[in-house]
Amino acid sequence: MSHGEPANEPSFERRTLFDGDWLQIGHIAVRPVSSACGEVEASALHVLALPLAGVFAKHDGPRQQVIATPNHALLISAGRPYRLSFPGRIGDRCLALRFTSDALARVLPEALGRDGFDTDTFSPHALLPPAVMLARSRLWRRFAHGDAVDPLEAEELGLHLLDATLHAVRREPAPPLRATPGASWRRRRQVTRTIEAICTQPERRWTLADLAAQAHVSASHLAHVFRAEIGLSVYGYVLRSRLARALDAVLDSDAGLTEIALDAGFASHSHFTARFGALFGHTPLELRRGVHSAVARQLRRIVTAREALAA
Repeated sequence: MSHGEPANEPSFERRTLFDGDWLQIGHIAVRPVSSACGEVEASALHVLALPLAGVFAKHDGPRQQVIATPNHALLISAGRPYRLSFPGRIGDRCLALRFTSDALARVLPEALGRDGFDTDTFSPHALLPPAVMLARSRLWRRFAHGDAVDPLEAEELGLHLLDATLHAVRREPAPPLRATPGASWRRRRQVTRTIEAICTQPERRWTLADLAAQAHVSASHLAHVFRAEIGLSVYGYVLRSRLARALDAVLDSDAGLTEIALDAGFASHSHFTARFGALFGHTPLELRRGVHSAVARQLRRIVTAREALAA
């Protein structure tokens, strides 16, 4: 520890994978020693954070907290102050796309406000589509395993991933509010506490009562509020979190699939394989072996097939 360094300062490991005029692709790994909020910081560029593993929270102010997990994307607007915390002190690994307003104008011009990036255009709770999760993890794997990535290809893949993610998490028109602002904040906080608990230990045999205790509400209330806020049942989110953890292991480790299944909280290899295939459209073995070269082409088509490219 250097002189004057705070005792609870997390350790950041940053790698620049691609550095272009409009877009930078990087990888960040954080090892925290505390769950307390860090110092106030601000980014010079807009940032799309795509966690690969772990969990962290961004605090924009009192009662303004967004959780980042492998199920979600997190957006940081250039120049706006924020603080980070790491629930459960498990840290995270994250693919970070740092981009200019010119890049944003190319992929989603309606997100540009008078002050630059209008983050209100996006939903902090929107789940990433499975195809985007796969594209994110496969792009990181290419860099992590030393595969040669031509700068032009890296820029193209990064912009396509940025495009697909921003379109996926666009905020839908809000329904008429039926709750007071205080009640809405309490609901969000209850969901946030639940997500923090799940993503800190996705492999745990959670019960609804366990998670309700974390959120300080009744089990029936949590089940209702969570589905209303996330659009998924509590069990469905637990399952998705286990699969997100397993995806990272399938693509980025040599561990056996049975070991991965058990570590992620699945009762058996067959249960894991069935659930994995249902979400991602390919079995773990297919992704790991790369048996069919068409898989990579298909995943890229899913991510890049936007109307602008078809025109």
